[in-house]
Amino acid sequence: MAKVIGIGSALVDLLIKLDDDLLLDVLKLPKGSMILVDEMTKNLIATKAELLEKEMVSGGSAANTIHGLAKLGVETAFLGIVGNDETGDFFFADLEKSKIFPKLKRSATASGIASTLVSKDGERTFGTYLGASVELSGDHITDDDFAGFDILHVEGYIVHNHELLESVLRKAKTAGLKISLDLASYNVVEDNLDFLKEMVARYVDIVFANEEESRAFTGKEDPMEALKILAENTELAIVKVGKNGSLVMFEDALYKIPPVLTNSIDTTGAGDLYAAGFLYGFFNKLGIMNAGYLGSLMASKVIENYGAKIPESSFAFIKKEIASLGSI
Repeated sequence: MAKVIGIGSALVDLLIKLDDDLLLDVLKLPKGSMILVDEMTKNLIATKAELLEKEMVSGGSAANTIHGLAKLGVETAFLGIVGNDETGDFFFADLEKSKIFPKLKRSATASGIASTLVSKDGERTFGTYLGASVELSGDHITDDDFAGFDILHVEGYIVHNHELLESVLRKAKTAGLKISLDLASYNVVEDNLDFLKEMVARYVDIVFANEEESRAFTGKEDPMEALKILAENTELAIVKVGKNGSLVMFEDALYKIPPVLTNSIDTTGAGDLYAAGFLYGFFNKLGIMNAGYLGSLMASKVIENYGAKIPESSFAFIKKEIASLGSI
């Protein structure tokens, strides 16, 4: 079975259940976006949400994907940086508890926190304080970090740090790893478009995008047209189209993956867990349609609950489904 290492922002998610969307306007956070905030805004969010229902869990896009893969029995590790504080300790302990090898650096800066504001309709909006996680640099990453791994999964949120992303991709490719990239957020794509296009063309084997991200990357409104452009420079391209499922292009063939319908409570982590299911199916040679089904299944199970983690009770069903597909 392939071994996967992830790299991204080592963040703790502070899940906040909104009574309505008025707070998003007060905080000037566009609904559905991921906005980087400073420490003052992070504290303002916490103050404004003081009386709302909250929960703290380890998060970060790539870390969520790695958690999903680890739960499926894949040998995994995660690269990131946290503060020397209780939040950093919480993140470290959560990786170990989930049997993920923590390749974590420590910093005197406070750990990053992603304030995840969940609307009544399940849409989530991130006010992300990167904190210590922004201090990760290419110098922190050595060739040895990739030894023994087959796949690197990278979250698009680190695209803001051009030096880090290019260094990581170059070292992983030199080490012979397949590289999977989740574009992560449409505004991140828009802000770094030329650089991101260069990195995808040069290094990336697998790219995950939703409709908004694919539109930002390609300029095409039609997700099918966007998919074809994404596939021009990658081995495998996936565009997730929400309730309509997902579209996959592999070896010049188009695959239409139907959704797994469910009652959406909170869409946090849907894309991250889709990537986990898809990567598991693809690298275990279950076929594109089955890989897509596992991605959709895991996404459906995470959105049935608050937060970016699938409940233990759901994994028993997921593993039975995998067994029925002939998992190795």
